[in-house]
Amino acid sequence: MTVTDDAIETPDDDFDDRDDVVDVEELDELLAQLDDEEDDEEDDDVEDAALTLGAVLYDRDGNPYVRDDLFGDEGTDAGTFKSGFCTIVGRPNVGKSTLVNQMVGDKVSIVSSKPNTTRFQVRGIYSTEGAQVIFVDTPGLHKPKTTLGARLNESALDALADVDVVVAMVEAGSAIGPGDKMVLERAILAVGNRSNAALKVVVNKVDKSGPEQVAERLLAVSSVVDELLAAKSFTKVNVDYFPVSAKTGKGAKVLVDHIIRSLPQGPAYYPTDVTTDSPEAVQLAELVREQLLQRTHDELPHSIACRVSEWEWPRVKVEILVERDSQKGIVIGKGGAVLHDVGVAVREAFAAEMFLELFVKVEKHWQRRDDALDRLGY
Repeated sequence: MTVTDDAIETPDDDFDDRDDVVDVEELDELLAQLDDEEDDEEDDDVEDAALTLGAVLYDRDGNPYVRDDLFGDEGTDAGTFKSGFCTIVGRPNVGKSTLVNQMVGDKVSIVSSKPNTTRFQVRGIYSTEGAQVIFVDTPGLHKPKTTLGARLNESALDALADVDVVVAMVEAGSAIGPGDKMVLERAILAVGNRSNAALKVVVNKVDKSGPEQVAERLLAVSSVVDELLAAKSFTKVNVDYFPVSAKTGKGAKVLVDHIIRSLPQGPAYYPTDVTTDSPEAVQLAELVREQLLQRTHDELPHSIACRVSEWEWPRVKVEILVERDSQKGIVIGKGGAVLHDVGVAVREAFAAEMFLELFVKVEKHWQRRDDALDRLGY
């Protein structure tokens, strides 16, 4: 188990009093001595000590960090290109879409405080000179109450098949509950029988929690993972743990770097200037839904669906579906104010030259009807 703890801050006033703190310069000298040693037996003894020290390294500001070279991870070899798919799974509203956007460096998934905002598998593409990662954002795994909910779960679980890396997310500020355990179990099952797949567990929203709480959550989730691995008799699964703030980006780069190290050698699947493969019509419809979620009441989010019904650029028509007549008035707003504000915001985000028409339609019980869900692409 490797804990990459860049996001856990250590108070400066406790730093000098800690017995297990190793000065970075002292460690570098120790490593240099190890390289010069000729006695193999003595080398083994000192190297074991160095590995122990490597788990408690602190920088000059008192912040803990991980020296990858102490753990035998050399990173990407020069002249090779790595590529692969990384699926992110977690409960609703755990921060999956925010994390994907942060890692990609572009907004590829819509974000909302409402649960189950993500309804499709959204691919975000991150490219460097030596690697390309295709991040797969997924709907939150939950106990479904409608046909739509069941389909969202199926979509999330399907995204776990045959990927190179699985990222399972939990929250730093919440106890590891049944929903988290289900997510972790599904993630473990996805990588447990495949020697070339890796599992990364992310403790998200560390910006809202103190260092002690984050450390407690890391220990709690690692204990749950160990129990699940033992129950499934998976002994070769290597799990890394990352405290991250998807909102602020703290810890995200460390996570991306470790994901890249876990990828196999392969080609670039997409042009390097592409950040998502979602069709423009889907992106636009999702932007409309995102803006509606920000402006409507809590009872509406699951009842709203959006799709592009006409596309004759620059004229585009987006159909907004609700389930009841009372919801139609809420979406339109007094004097059409809500739709007007949504249209302005979407044009600013998508294309100012677009002529956007928004139409609200009542389609009763569409969340529970297979024909409606098929038409909407769920």
